Amino acid sequence: MNSSRTPELEWLDDVPVNPDFADPYFARTNGLAESRHVFLAGNTLPERFLPDFHIAELGFGTGLNLIAALIAFRAAKVPGRLGYTAFEAFPMNRSDMAQALSAFPEVRDTAAPILDWWHDPAVPLELTDLRADVILGDVNDTLPGWRGTADAWFLDGFAPARNPGMWGASLMQSVADHTAPGGTFATYTAAGHVRRALAEAGFTVERCPGYGRKRHMSLGVLKAPQ
Repeated sequence: MNSSRTPELEWLDDVPVNPDFADPYFARTNGLAESRHVFLAGNTLPERFLPDFHIAELGFGTGLNLIAALIAFRAAKVPGRLGYTAFEAFPMNRSDMAQALSAFPEVRDTAAPILDWWHDPAVPLELTDLRADVILGDVNDTLPGWRGTADAWFLDGFAPARNPGMWGASLMQSVADHTAPGGTFATYTAAGHVRRALAEAGFTVERCPGYGRKRHMSLGVLKAPQ
């Protein structure tokens, strides 16, 4: 079942909040800095970028994490294209996405083709240095059948206590099953049950300093088969 639903957002100091989960899409202090700290640095990026490096993300949200990654990929002057796949059950409408991204003037040029694409995200976005897909629907249904693998995972669902379906043990196993050898994950959460599920799925798991008021986050590397 690949159903999806556009949320009716609330706004708190220009930060979008999904009322179904009572959770903001990014940090109220600086969402772009949060993306760079948690998802880029947490996956040792841009240092690990190679041609055709593939990122997968649980939750597309505003697209800010993709934009941050693409800016870093371009700055690293890596040849080839960055691959990106997101799994999203609650796709934001384009006007809300544009409003959210307007808080970050430095991403305007990078965001423009992504906002244009968002008129019909069912069709992959093809740029000279990016190929992006968004798979709509419940990730517990869509990820197991995905034929791709990721070199790095951005685990960015709403908070585990508010959206437990994005953080269950079977889903974390699917993440591991779709990770390339030596691939990594990073997430803002340090919830114990999430870290245990990722460890049981085959990742080394490390708790490290989070961004802003968030004391801890988690990152890890897929262990080699025994």
